[in-house]
Amino acid sequence: MPTITTPDGTRLYVEESGTGTPVVFIHEYAGDYRSWEPQLRHLCRQHRCVTYSQRGYPPSDVPSDPARYSQDVARDDAIVVMDALGIDRAHVVGHSMGAYTALHVGIHYPKRCLSVTAAGCGWGSAADPGKRDAMKALAAETGKMFAEEGIAAAAAKYADAPMRQPFKHKDPRGWAEFARMLSEHSAEGHAHTMLNLQLKRPTLWEMEAQLKAFSVPLLVLVGDEDDLCLDGSLFIKRTAPTAALMVLPRAGHTINSEEPAAVNAALAELFAAAEAGRWLAHKAV
Repeated sequence: MPTITTPDGTRLYVEESGTGTPVVFIHEYAGDYRSWEPQLRHLCRQHRCVTYSQRGYPPSDVPSDPARYSQDVARDDAIVVMDALGIDRAHVVGHSMGAYTALHVGIHYPKRCLSVTAAGCGWGSAADPGKRDAMKALAAETGKMFAEEGIAAAAAKYADAPMRQPFKHKDPRGWAEFARMLSEHSAEGHAHTMLNLQLKRPTLWEMEAQLKAFSVPLLVLVGDEDDLCLDGSLFIKRTAPTAALMVLPRAGHTINSEEPAAVNAALAELFAAAEAGRWLAHKAV
């Protein structure tokens, strides 16, 4: 599969499967291109499915310069991937960190999007300034943990976080695979990504004006056990006029791996409705 080179020289590893209307998947902080396997196996039957590892995630490059990591860079990397593969418009599907990026793609490049999905979106965002400060402190601690403790120790802790417990308890084998893949990442890449992308990106509440003008069909997916993303997901639903919200019961943060059948069905419905022009906007609150 190809390696795509961005304008700043960073090489991104890309895989694709299937033919049809394109779907571009953007992974979470604890994931990589492999995280979307449950979606690719199902959706590639009708779609051209593209998944890639973001910068900082092997086999993509891990730049050592912190300035080469940011929300704007992550947003534009998604467009670089589409351009390199000759994709004019696609369904853009993001999870967690990737969901923020998918939203930014929809905001800044709406003509490149057939639809946008934001799954497990909201970590680091809160309406209350005190909670926002606490989340920023946690992000800083997490980046420091990866930088100082190395990938094996840091990944073991991060994989066992409270928001991963529903996945761990309902699907121990799936969770073990997720934890193993996380341990194969780059500690440097995780540190730079947390400290320069996640810590510094705008919160959902700071994106309110942009979300009110959101014009692309938008699906918001969240598990009801994903406590740190529930408020943000509801905020998107109430703010973006094209947003629909789906809450999956007894589900945590790793939603696309934890509940693949439900997520796949929701994506298929979104894609069909968006392509048919049947995803109607609502009046935002």
